[in-house]
Amino acid sequence: MSSSTLRETPDGELGRRRFLVLAICCASMVVVVMDISIVNVALPAIRRDFGAPVSGLQWTVDAYTLVMSAFLVLAGSTADRVGRRRVFQTGLAVFGLGSLLCGLAPGLGWLIAARALQAVGGTMLNPVAMAIVATTFPEPAERARAIGVFGSVTGLSLALGPIVGGALVDGFGWHTVFLVNVPIVAAALVATARFVPESRAARARRFDPVGQLLVVLVLGGAVAAIIESERLGWTSPVILGLFAIAVLGVLGILRYEPRRADPLLELRLFRSVPFSAAIVMALCALCAFGAFLFVTTQYLQDVRGLPALATGLCLLPVGLLVVLLSPRTGRLVGTSGPRLPLAVSGSALLVGGAASLWLTPATPLPVVLAIFVPFGVFMGTVNPPITATAVSGMPRSMAGVAASLASTGRQIGTTLGVAIAGTIGGFRDGTALTASGDGVGWLLLGLGAALLVLGLVSTGRRALVTAGRAAAVFEEADRAAQ
Repeated sequence: MSSSTLRETPDGELGRRRFLVLAICCASMVVVVMDISIVNVALPAIRRDFGAPVSGLQWTVDAYTLVMSAFLVLAGSTADRVGRRRVFQTGLAVFGLGSLLCGLAPGLGWLIAARALQAVGGTMLNPVAMAIVATTFPEPAERARAIGVFGSVTGLSLALGPIVGGALVDGFGWHTVFLVNVPIVAAALVATARFVPESRAARARRFDPVGQLLVVLVLGGAVAAIIESERLGWTSPVILGLFAIAVLGVLGILRYEPRRADPLLELRLFRSVPFSAAIVMALCALCAFGAFLFVTTQYLQDVRGLPALATGLCLLPVGLLVVLLSPRTGRLVGTSGPRLPLAVSGSALLVGGAASLWLTPATPLPVVLAIFVPFGVFMGTVNPPITATAVSGMPRSMAGVAASLASTGRQIGTTLGVAIAGTIGGFRDGTALTASGDGVGWLLLGLGAALLVLGLVSTGRRALVTAGRAAAVFEEADRAAQ
């Protein structure tokens, strides 16, 4: 179905078709985003089955998020060029295959490799789904509400992952946290072919292989250095070399990308203060939540001896608050803007980080659950305003690139959160959140403060002026190209 066919549909059917497209995109994102958090509950079982070290557990999570963060921008720009539905369908098929191979993995190395393949499919779903939503709802207020729903589903999937994962691990084994994706993906493939219209950007962007290589070097070098520093030491030549590669990659991006007519990383987008702040806020927010999940699920199972399902249920306060707050936050963003939700989410993360400093292996379980509440408020109010801030105000021709960069910020944040938490969280003897775990609490507190400040700065009048100027640059370029 073409986009022109969608426009010619009668109004009533058009409205139903648009919301059906939104539902398909949201359902597809459920499995992609949930796989970031659902695997955390399965980590102790995977460690027992494969005898995995802590670095192996970190790579089990970060192989997924690292590949996604490295190739999201490429997927978004490719979808703008060759067709968003086509790339979305390809992503569903690859993600389903990767999920199947994860569930059948005979060893840790195979599992990590399958997670990377799974992430290749996820890169074609995460930003592309958001771009499909943005182009399906062209009217600004309607688009803001749809993006709010999409962002709410993203946050809900991330928060409910441990609960769903705990039930699957206890009931059927850790393999099922991956195998459950296969029928969902198959249904989404059929629905996409039938209902999702094809769309492309008005101006095709050319492939940028040098830019893509530089992004891989930056992210791969930094994350590998953080994860392996526990084993090799911060002063190891290997670790220093990995950091050097990352720094050289950043310098290469800053020098090479502005010279291209169609760069992989469209640095001119960052002239918009709201957009730039949204990327940094996405990184901070998901870094905090990635660290929180990685440490907390192992704390509940390895320190307190809880089974996987009980661990997931202990995180129920987080999930319930996300369910209750995300839709309301999305509507609030659509009517009143992102300022208040961002202030609430930053403050809640501050409170949660401060409270987690008091968490010990002997803390009464009701107190532990109470400490989790601010994290639920934080996750329930953070995703819709970040998503809306990143995409709103940008011309439709840049929807895929802008959405890709926003999603990249989230994935980089999650990747760094797991890498940092595993390094400073004190897991060598099977414990978590002990003396060195205080570092995770201080990390969360600092990220909460950064989120609060950025939320206030990015929603001011001067910031909004910069967004208009940045959008005008691309609109002028589009007119010149026509």
